[in-house]
Amino acid sequence: MKMKEEALENDDSRFIPLAMVQFLDDMEREKPIRFTSQQLKIATDNFTIKLGSGGFGIVYKGLINNNKPVAVKVLNGTSNQTIEEQFMAEVSTMGRTHHFNLVRLYGFCYESSLIALVYEYMVNGSLDNHLFKANNGAMIGFDKLYEIALGTARGIAYLHEECAQRIVHYDIKPGNILLDSNFCAKVADFGLAKLCNRDSTHITMTRVRGTPGYAAPELWLHLPVTHKCDVYSFGMLLFEIVGRRKNMDSSLSDSQQWFPIRVWGKYENTQLKDLMTEYEIEEKDHEVVGRMLKVALCCVQYKPEFRPSMSIVVKMLEGVLEVPEPLNPFTHLISGANGSMARMAWSSSEDVTRSEVVMGTPCMKRYEITMASV
Repeated sequence: MKMKEEALENDDSRFIPLAMVQFLDDMEREKPIRFTSQQLKIATDNFTIKLGSGGFGIVYKGLINNNKPVAVKVLNGTSNQTIEEQFMAEVSTMGRTHHFNLVRLYGFCYESSLIALVYEYMVNGSLDNHLFKANNGAMIGFDKLYEIALGTARGIAYLHEECAQRIVHYDIKPGNILLDSNFCAKVADFGLAKLCNRDSTHITMTRVRGTPGYAAPELWLHLPVTHKCDVYSFGMLLFEIVGRRKNMDSSLSDSQQWFPIRVWGKYENTQLKDLMTEYEIEEKDHEVVGRMLKVALCCVQYKPEFRPSMSIVVKMLEGVLEVPEPLNPFTHLISGANGSMARMAWSSSEDVTRSEVVMGTPCMKRYEITMASV
């Protein structure tokens, strides 16, 4: 009887339209696939083409089903526990999300010889390469930069407000924003991400997270942490998108070194247009760029409760909501006893010791900003 049922099922499968077969196959592939180490060795031609590397691993280019290009991230770390935490963070978050502005996790490998994650391949690489390393002829125009900023905001808003459990990324920065063939933004690298219940007012932290220069003050001051730490990091990212430069550049003159505080000074004196002219931003882009800078100032407010939610950020960037007049977000950096906060913002990291931190130029000394030596 059982054999007869199976035969009938096989007969039925011959009458399923090809389009439906493709659809069902696609649905099956929506779930992360578990690859073997041998499969990934074949897919990457024995890990030949290196795309990049970071603190948690090396990324290689590969080809899987039907010659689909992928990025294979081979995890490594200082301990097995660190690697396992990275692996579980990325699979538990990316395995349950699907959004146009989030990089897609195709699958993973977890074996004693290889722990790896398989992501969709982004042909235009990471945003930092286009902001900081491109020559003038290859720079992205502001119409596209605006779309990248808006797409990134939509991706973070989805993580915070639309997932069954809120996902806090903790490491929003240009290097973690990937660009597809159309320069659409995809938020990536969820190795520090954490799931949390929506009714939890604060998040329990077991270790320092984030990148100096982008991490919110509460992360390095060991104050209560909420999802608003991602909003702060997004604000710092916005400054760099508009300036097409790193926020801290000690090679510039004293008054121009730290871009965020320079933006505030120009805004406070109603001189944002002068700043845009200086950065060769065309007049047709002034309205959008002015909005982006005001949103950035709102996002980097010192107190988390003064920062907007990411869904509000999206609406402000779109022009659906008016951007409120921001308060000075940097008063805590120049108020005597609290001046050391700026220094901590740029140097705090669990991997940075006092001996590795260097004090630089007069501007850095004035705001007590330090950079970790490389």
